[in-house]
Amino acid sequence: MHPLTGRPIAPTMSADGAAWLERPERESEEAPEKALDALGLRKGMVVADVGAGTGYFSLRLARRVGASGKVYANDLQPEMLTLLRANAAKAGVSNIEPVLGGQADPKLPTNALDLVLLVDVYHEFSQPQEMLRHIRASLKADGRLVLLEYRKEDPSIPIRPEHKMTVKDVRTEVEAEGYKLDQVIETLPRQHIIIFKKGAM
Repeated sequence: MHPLTGRPIAPTMSADGAAWLERPERESEEAPEKALDALGLRKGMVVADVGAGTGYFSLRLARRVGASGKVYANDLQPEMLTLLRANAAKAGVSNIEPVLGGQADPKLPTNALDLVLLVDVYHEFSQPQEMLRHIRASLKADGRLVLLEYRKEDPSIPIRPEHKMTVKDVRTEVEAEGYKLDQVIETLPRQHIIIFKKGAM
């Protein structure tokens, strides 16, 4: 249970679930390009995809930031990063750097990132507050943290409750680490887009 909100922390998806990350229905259920359109990504940006899995979003981010930009693709599981490397090679994408992270530290460079993206992953962090602290340290002064989470407020969304989050719970947990809410965007079929700025401590 999370100490601030009391929500159950979901188990981390293993590499055995990799096929689910690449399922064809994901396009209609999550509208990934529409999600990224909302983030104002530009060529040359340095971004991170934390909990990158097989690289479903990392490859899209890499195309948007271009050859002059960079994507740190973080995951806990070496097996996921192996799949990600293969997917990037197959797609001819060379501006992704895989990063093996820990349960409490994503192992990202300090003060280096314009944006950190967490897609359907924050609710699985076993040590969320520690992860948020390390992510905050990795952001530039004007950097942003973006969470995509299935809407817990909507019981009709067919996802297990521990894999959904309310905006209220996200704010309680994230703002406790010095972030400032910037925007909540509700244009996706099933997910919140919740954007935070680094904020001053």
